[in-house]
Amino acid sequence: MVTRVKNITTLTGTGAKDWLLQRLSGIVLALYTLFLVAYMIGHSPLTYVIWCGLFACPLMKIFTLLALLSVVWHAWVGIWTILTDYVTCARLRVVLQVLVILTLVVCLWWAIYIIW
Repeated sequence: MVTRVKNITTLTGTGAKDWLLQRLSGIVLALYTLFLVAYMIGHSPLTYVIWCGLFACPLMKIFTLLALLSVVWHAWVGIWTILTDYVTCARLRVVLQVLVILTLVVCLWWAIYIIW
C-alpha cells in the first residue's frame, strides 16, 4: 500500500487541479483585461466620471472581485510551485510561503476595501 504525504500549503491537494485552476484564473484575467481595454477604447476620452461610473456598477464590482481572486490564486500557485521546486530547506520554504500568503491576503483585503 502506497501512502501519499499531503502538502498542507497547496489548496487543492493535487498538482493537476492547481494547474487547471491556474489556467482558469488566467482566462478570467484575460477576459477582464480585454473588457477594460475595450471599455477604454469605446469611451475615449476616458474621464474620471466615466471611470467612476463603471466601477459604481455592482456587476463590475463582482467582475473585479473575481479578477482579484484570480490574481491571488494565480500568484499563489505560481509562487508555491517555484518555492516547492527551488527552495530545498523546508523551514525556509514554509516561512517564505507564509510571508507570501500574508502578503496576498493583505493585498486582497485592501483591494476589496477599495472596491466596496
